[in-house]
Amino acid sequence: MNGLERTDGDSPVNEMRNQSMHFEPVNESAQYLLQRTKYRPKVAVICGSGLATLGTLVEKPDVFPYEDIPNFPVSTAPGHKSRLLFGILNGVQVMLMQGRFHLYEGYSIYMCAMPVRVMHLVGIKSLIVSNAAGGLNSKFKVGDVMMLQDHVNLQGFVGINPLAGRTDTRFGPHFFATNHAYDRKWRAKCRQIMEDLGLGDHCREGVYSMVGGPNFETPAELRLLRMLGIDAIGMSTVHEALTAVQCGMSLFAFSLITNACITDYEVDQGASVAEVMETAHNREEDLKIIVGRLVAAMGSETQAL
Repeated sequence: MNGLERTDGDSPVNEMRNQSMHFEPVNESAQYLLQRTKYRPKVAVICGSGLATLGTLVEKPDVFPYEDIPNFPVSTAPGHKSRLLFGILNGVQVMLMQGRFHLYEGYSIYMCAMPVRVMHLVGIKSLIVSNAAGGLNSKFKVGDVMMLQDHVNLQGFVGINPLAGRTDTRFGPHFFATNHAYDRKWRAKCRQIMEDLGLGDHCREGVYSMVGGPNFETPAELRLLRMLGIDAIGMSTVHEALTAVQCGMSLFAFSLITNACITDYEVDQGASVAEVMETAHNREEDLKIIVGRLVAAMGSETQAL
């Protein structure tokens, strides 16, 4: 059964595809999980394309296939395992998504952001979001890690926003500032971790933007995005980030630069899924250490609250 088949008929998933997110089905998903795990995590991780092996860090996991969770969508994208893990990572209780949801899979923006709302109802206070992205900034190299300082919400310019629709304060305020959406203290911590690992030269900071996909961008589109000041481009994350900020979470997000964006028509080779997966594989051990140490730092902070 794939994600698109889950939406046939009169299922709650189908009902929510083209309307704002309702509290009841999200709460049903959260209660299903809480009733079946002893863990009560405050920290969560969303694994991007090719980064699902981060899940191997989780000890004594309770594993929930997405297809078993009421109202939950199912990942159909390459490199996404479609499982939710609860367990221990570096001594910290954690909730980890091995697979996320994209507009190109046919899901609405509300369904793509739904897992973050479930996290909120589970009790998550701090969130790490990872993604694979193409590097637009000419200074970036394949294999670099770009910490998100900001984003450009292209979909939001035309009203495609996970926050649109009815107001439900149980998910947080409807209107809020986003000038500090990405927590600067976690960027500083990540930079310190990477410098300690001898990876300081691969630590970048910049602006991310999301396109719909599934095709990679044309050279003309990439040139336009570069003119807008965008450093890295992908097909996820922005809707999750906005939802996390609405829910009051402390947010850290990073992009693994898996390919250089090609803006020259004379270059024959273009972006490919194979290149994305290969780069993710080559960096996975470093990312496990980085994410593990960030989780430990977040865990210490949430325990102190």
